[in-house]
Amino acid sequence: MSYASRLHRDPRETYRSVDVASRTGGANPHQLIAILYEDLLRELRLGALAIDESDHPAKNARLTKAIALLFALEAGLDFDKGASVAEALSRFYRGCRDAIMRASIESNAALVRDVVANVGEIAESWKAIGRG
Repeated sequence: MSYASRLHRDPRETYRSVDVASRTGGANPHQLIAILYEDLLRELRLGALAIDESDHPAKNARLTKAIALLFALEAGLDFDKGASVAEALSRFYRGCRDAIMRASIESNAALVRDVVANVGEIAESWKAIGRG
């Protein structure tokens, strides 16, 4: 299948693919984690908005993607090099997933926003490490 025919079928998906490739192409491992945090925060915010608007398909899609991003972040933990930090982050990510599941079931946007605030703190700390 050629690029043009893929574009014709679903331009949004093509844009997403190009966007991901451009953001991750030259990224080092630290930057890749920062990108995961950015994407996670975006999906969580959009999931909370979907709950506010009673848009159940969008809520399900956004929160499912957020959970997948949390699994990706957890998969990148190095338990050999940073055992205690990796274990703490693993527990944090599991807690976030549990909260998102509960928020989805209860259609509780405030609970999603609590996760946004907590993940946001970790993401800012991660960015600061990269600058320092």
